[in-house]
Amino acid sequence: MTLLDQKRAPAGEDHRPAAPPSWTPARLRDLGLGIRFAAAGGREGWIRTLLTAAGVGLGVALLLVASSVPHMLDQRDGRERARTETRQSDSPDASAARSDTTVLRIDAGTEYRGRSIAGFLMRPDGAHPVTPPGVAGFPGPDEMVVSPTLKELLDSSEGNLLRERLPYRITGAITDAGLVSPNELRFYAGSGTLTPATGGHRLAAYGDNGPPEPLPPLLIVLIAIISVVLLVPVAIFIATAVRFGGDRRDRRLAALRLVGADIRTTRWIAAGEALFGAVVGMLIGLALFLLGRRFAGAFVVWDVSAFPSDLVPAAWPAGLVAVAVPVSAVLVTLAAMRSVVVEPLGVVRNNRSRRRRLWWRLPLPVAGLAVFALTGKVDETTPVDPYPIAAGAVLVLVGLALLLPWLVEACVNRLRGGPVPWQLATRRLQLNSGAASRAVSGVTVAVAGAVALQMLFAAMNDDFNRITGQDPTRAQFYTSSEHVTGDAAARTIKEFRATKGVDKVIGTVEAYVTRPGKYAEDEMQPTTSLTVGDCATLREIARIDSCRDGDTFVVHPRDKKMADWVDQTARKGKEVELSSYTDQQNGVKPTRWTLPADTRTVLTRRDPLGKENWGIMATTGAVDASTLPGATTVAQIRIDKHVEGAAEYVRNTAARLDPGMRVVTLTSVARDRQYASIQTGLQAGATATLILIAASMLVSQLEQLRERKRLLSVLVAFGTRRVTLGWSVLWQTAVPVAVGLTAAVAGGLGLGATLTWMIAKRVSDWWLFLPMVGAGAVLILLVTLVSLPPLWRMMRPDGLRTE
Repeated sequence: MTLLDQKRAPAGEDHRPAAPPSWTPARLRDLGLGIRFAAAGGREGWIRTLLTAAGVGLGVALLLVASSVPHMLDQRDGRERARTETRQSDSPDASAARSDTTVLRIDAGTEYRGRSIAGFLMRPDGAHPVTPPGVAGFPGPDEMVVSPTLKELLDSSEGNLLRERLPYRITGAITDAGLVSPNELRFYAGSGTLTPATGGHRLAAYGDNGPPEPLPPLLIVLIAIISVVLLVPVAIFIATAVRFGGDRRDRRLAALRLVGADIRTTRWIAAGEALFGAVVGMLIGLALFLLGRRFAGAFVVWDVSAFPSDLVPAAWPAGLVAVAVPVSAVLVTLAAMRSVVVEPLGVVRNNRSRRRRLWWRLPLPVAGLAVFALTGKVDETTPVDPYPIAAGAVLVLVGLALLLPWLVEACVNRLRGGPVPWQLATRRLQLNSGAASRAVSGVTVAVAGAVALQMLFAAMNDDFNRITGQDPTRAQFYTSSEHVTGDAAARTIKEFRATKGVDKVIGTVEAYVTRPGKYAEDEMQPTTSLTVGDCATLREIARIDSCRDGDTFVVHPRDKKMADWVDQTARKGKEVELSSYTDQQNGVKPTRWTLPADTRTVLTRRDPLGKENWGIMATTGAVDASTLPGATTVAQIRIDKHVEGAAEYVRNTAARLDPGMRVVTLTSVARDRQYASIQTGLQAGATATLILIAASMLVSQLEQLRERKRLLSVLVAFGTRRVTLGWSVLWQTAVPVAVGLTAAVAGGLGLGATLTWMIAKRVSDWWLFLPMVGAGAVLILLVTLVSLPPLWRMMRPDGLRTE
């Protein structure tokens, strides 16, 4: 029994002490006493509680957002699948599939200033057409319904060129049910002229009930590592936050020893204070989550946003957070108090008398690497279990965080001499490096994880990014249309050449020709292509030395067998038949054309699209392009990059000529969509984690300055220059950061090399850590600069006041 529990017994009664309470009620009583001290401890107690609560609240808010990601992705996928069309026919002659509810539709999507705009032209077949999700009424001819974000863009001055491309009258808005995200740009426009012959395909309903596309095993590994890298720093930060204000709390606990509290009681009272701060922090985190959830649609990070209704934490992760945060607050505090001896006359810390031990810190990262070794290499075809991989990454990163205090202590104990600011900083770290180590542990783990992920991304790059063979230096856009034929085909190429900002157009009209004759059903009729263009165009797609209008050429591919196949159709001085598939189906007599006998034979050349064209090529004077049946108009366009909006002028011309014209931006590398979306998610998560780490370091820095307020005032009173103290604070932050970043680079390279070995790849670049190290260093510098104004205020003489 302690003196806190003893009461004066009345005279004549038994003076023997009552039996001590059992362990559980006693510990609960001590926890409750610590909660009372935290809640009613005056200004100092509330400052300490609010510091802890702010740190825990930031971490809890981010954990709640992370636990909402699965539900958000399910909702986004559900809305995407709900608006997927169910095609009824792709045939130009689809009258048999027509009904009162079917709709003709053509893709009219486009791109504007780097942002994709999804859109469709639609025409109903009957009086009760099916409508896409989120659309209340079917748009009439020259009308459209748009997403709210697209309407804002069209109404703004920035959307002036886009209004030319979408000249339809806005009659309604697409609701949330028809959009994947609040910032999505999407429209549905009505047409009175769309037919199957002009590219429309018939659909009967919306909704895809098939199984979702499975993720490749390599992407599953990537997602597991991303989750660990983003969440482990948050957990470490929460564990650090519950220790804010420890120095002042320990001095107050010494006063409790004077009135009879034993060491165990003081530890549990300290745990109660941390528990109260953690609970308040959870409430703050929940409030921040709910507040941020209301404005979720207004935040766009790396083109990712979400509806408020999408952010619903999953039950078991949210429950785990609710239990783990207060329990970890108690356990972390009890573990931290074991290195502190609280005596009635003061507080003694064991940092100098008892050095940190290395032997118990090494097994954790070694165990993580052992888990990877036992898991073995990941095969691209065999299903992979992500949990052992995530567990191994957690062990390595947490082990790195445990190694950091030992590394910082081992380094600062060897520092001697130097300028006064340097000596002040190193002496402070030598006396107590624990707080500094905790402050940079989050950055260390985040940088180590980011380095490992960058190595993993680089190793996977070739699997999910392919070289297209396209040459963006020769042309930046490729357009094609099967519905701009006849005289319009030649006019299309002229329109592109007259477009503002266009330097060059490689424009052709392409059709297929066959060798005349009768063939058995199992016999293949010789067929090749016929390409019509001017001399400048033909030189871009074939190796032609001299060319005049009226010339014709037989273009051979590099493959001799394919060249022989071309020659079976392209017989010089002989006839070929010009007919489309529709003409053949309808029994229309084909048109015949004689290939001139003086036609020259040349070799093919890759066009800007990376494609080799062969067959018959003719100048516009040799073949009238307007007479070609079933032709496709193709234009490969090079723009003047110095003309602002040149790309948008090209797209406006394409939309004016044919709303369904295909417009492709040429690029030398094509990225897998799932891979790109995961990388976008990593960028968004890394941004949120870095913001959290910056906030945590700022709170930790301010807490350390508040603990040293009286000491700083004393130094100023004795004549120490404020600039000297400012530099000492900078060095005191920079030294642990330098040690932490060095450890992060070593740990990240080791983890990245291990993960790369697991997926049977090679490390492509060992210097990927430089950008992340630079980002970490800039982050530390910004936090230090922001903490200088509070430092200046704390160095005023009134800091010497005490009670």
